[in-house]
Amino acid sequence: MSVTIKDIAKLANISHATVSRALNDSPLVNQETKEKVMSIAKELNYIPNYNAKSLVLNRSYHIGLFFSSINQGPSAHIFYEVVKGVNNVIKDQYNLIVKGIDEYQDFNRIDRKVFDGIIVMSQSMKDTTFIYHIIDKKIPLAVLNRELKEDNVINILCDDKKGAYSAIEYLIKMGHKKIGFIEGKEGFKSSLERKTGYLDALVDYGLPIHKKFIVKGNYDLDSGYAAMEQLLANEEYPTAVFCSNDDMAVGAMKAIREKNLSVPQDISVIGFDDNIFSNFLTPALTTVRRPIGKIGEAGAKALIKFINKKKVEKDAIYINTELIQRDSVKEI
Repeated sequence: MSVTIKDIAKLANISHATVSRALNDSPLVNQETKEKVMSIAKELNYIPNYNAKSLVLNRSYHIGLFFSSINQGPSAHIFYEVVKGVNNVIKDQYNLIVKGIDEYQDFNRIDRKVFDGIIVMSQSMKDTTFIYHIIDKKIPLAVLNRELKEDNVINILCDDKKGAYSAIEYLIKMGHKKIGFIEGKEGFKSSLERKTGYLDALVDYGLPIHKKFIVKGNYDLDSGYAAMEQLLANEEYPTAVFCSNDDMAVGAMKAIREKNLSVPQDISVIGFDDNIFSNFLTPALTTVRRPIGKIGEAGAKALIKFINKKKVEKDAIYINTELIQRDSVKEI
């Protein structure tokens, strides 16, 4: 037979209403009583009845984690790290529902009855309609990877432009002047920011911008391979290539090897994200670390505070990138 709030109340010699408040961390209950209740609940292996709890507190105990698209959006690494980061924070306090925005033709099913809060990993401007639906429904919202100047919206931001700039600046300081660039998925904010960082660094250091050295990618292995083949079809090769993510860098390295060239002796390669495999490549990949797990954690922590306190404590939180120097860049 399962343990109930009344069982805990009997052992603690307090009312079951006080037990309920203590378990929900109510400010109406003193800390000593909370600790006593939590200790008894743990000892009895008390499992909350979320259906009853949700009716009493008018909550669903569901948090939504939405990506622009699951099938055509983030790399497996990004998807895993965001989900892991969010889940590390919410643990068993909430049920996590992971969906792609493009799965919905009608957003009217998304409201306060279904979700206590929503986290959006926004990769595309196409997400805007969905985001403003959430705002209109007054659902607590945290947006990762994109800044919205709206009241009561939490923004968790990573400076992709600065990270890309630091990568190009490093290549320039290593003596490279002919630097190729493989773009990310078209329409994604991160793609635009990383391209801007690449171009800004070339301009600031007085290097020419060669259109033939800029090719489109799609954030996957195949597009990195195909883009590098395009670069290698030129009469003149770049001495270094900056790839908009690590997956494309792996594809690019394969294309270089198949041309009987080597990394970094013939062409240096640098990536972005610092995927889990990047340090295990041969050569180990120099890349820009974007701590995506920390971004997910920061978004979940801020959202839960928002849900509990009914207000946003800090509307923008910045997570820094870091250049990770390994073996795939040669000084010339």
